[in-house]
Amino acid sequence: MDFLIIGAGIGGLATALALQQLGHQVQVFEAAAELREIGAGVVLGANAMRALDRLGVHEAVRAAGHPVTGIGLLDDRGRVLNDVDTHAFTEPLGYDNLAIHRADLQRVLLRHLPAGVLHLGKAFTRFEEHAAGVTAHFADGTTASAAYLLAADGIRSRVRGQLLPDAQPRYAGYTCWRGVVEAGALGLPPGRSTESWGRAGRFGVVPLANGQVYWFACVSSALAQNPEYRAWRLPELRRHFAGFHRPIPELLALTTDEQVLWGDIIDLAPLPRFDFGRVLLLGDAAHATTPNMGQGAGQAVEDAAMLARCLREHPTDVGAAFRLFDQHRRPRTTRIVRQSWQLGQVAQLRHPLLVGLRNAVMRRLPAAVNQRQMAFLYAE
Repeated sequence: MDFLIIGAGIGGLATALALQQLGHQVQVFEAAAELREIGAGVVLGANAMRALDRLGVHEAVRAAGHPVTGIGLLDDRGRVLNDVDTHAFTEPLGYDNLAIHRADLQRVLLRHLPAGVLHLGKAFTRFEEHAAGVTAHFADGTTASAAYLLAADGIRSRVRGQLLPDAQPRYAGYTCWRGVVEAGALGLPPGRSTESWGRAGRFGVVPLANGQVYWFACVSSALAQNPEYRAWRLPELRRHFAGFHRPIPELLALTTDEQVLWGDIIDLAPLPRFDFGRVLLLGDAAHATTPNMGQGAGQAVEDAAMLARCLREHPTDVGAAFRLFDQHRRPRTTRIVRQSWQLGQVAQLRHPLLVGLRNAVMRRLPAAVNQRQMAFLYAE
């Protein structure tokens, strides 16, 4: 069977790898003229690492990342609100949580694909269905045809726009700066990521491989694409988070403006379907989530592994495989999107009374709550 994949992000490349391993013909089309080292860090949960193992790239990905064995939730003075030893949950699965630079993950996936699969500089414009399958049209006037089309073209998916024009990204109410910096000199605890919540915003710290650290800083804004925040550079960020505990000021001091990415946090409200006959939505095109649960990239990888499983169960009926994929993936991703949205609203509270109440609740959160959440995230 032959497939077109629109988009060469994490989900598109992982899906191409999964289909190649099943013996299908795959072509991946990417709008960018080159795959540059853009993006920041991502965390792949043990569930995603298990999926990558099924795609045959677990060891290669693990070698490029750094295990995360603990997650600390702190207030802006560094006092612990909640602390989770994730190793206790991941060890029975046989997989670690892993922090990795997005570009490194993309590079590993691409390295495992045959030459000629990826076509760059192909900006998708529309598709049309016909008796023999699907034809994709590109901005340069070229076309490509196959039996099926997989949309992995992100939260602003043009494929989804043709199928569900009203399904537009929604603004979460906060904006975010991200950076990856060499911070080996700070001697941060290996394997422990933290997120610090304060009235001014929140700041996350995730150790990567080779002494690098991925950090993110979120600030509430009623206005999307706020011109004030668009104009912020490191001096403004440093002043804004100057009252936060160490090593936050030190990380910002080590960062240059060239290392910082800025953007509003957006997601996609749960869709009524992913399966459209000869077209299937995947990854952020199907279920883009806010980053609060660290599951965005991981869910795209899970999509790839699940699609492969469904095609193995229905090797001669791709339509049935797509329907089964929808049945498996939509309930799980819907729950993650909703929980992540709710967590973000709690994390971004600014009123001092509500912040105090939230922090008190987080300090007293029963261990069983974390256990239930981890059990859900790491479930098959």
